[in-house]
Amino acid sequence: MEDIGLWGLFLSSFISSTLMPGGSEVLLAYLLTQSEFSSIELLIAATAGNSLGGILTYAMGWWISSRWPLKVPEKKRQKQALVWVQRYGVLSLLFSWLPLIGDPLCLAAGWVRCHLFYSLMLICVGKTLRYSLIVLAVS
Repeated sequence: MEDIGLWGLFLSSFISSTLMPGGSEVLLAYLLTQSEFSSIELLIAATAGNSLGGILTYAMGWWISSRWPLKVPEKKRQKQALVWVQRYGVLSLLFSWLPLIGDPLCLAAGWVRCHLFYSLMLICVGKTLRYSLIVLAVS
């Protein structure tokens, strides 16, 4: 597993932050205990991949809203995310790191066109918190 390295962690984190399932937290924990990379290098790789995945999901929401007018989503998590974003606005993206609801939050924020700069910043902050907690727990 040593050959997975930073790029493997980046890719795993990216995939985990889109609407597809992934297990980047387990990979990060493993690499923290078994690899030659520092915890800072691993934190940066995981955060960068996960943040870019969240930003892609936000962009997908933005694109979807330009094609289809805002309607109530059919899926439970998407409905819940839309309610959070409508209630708390861009600040809801601080919770983009949460399992199950985080990715739909990014999609909903793009869909309702939350402020782009603040959205990107808060997605990055949320994702950094997520992986920082894992690094602190394992180190």
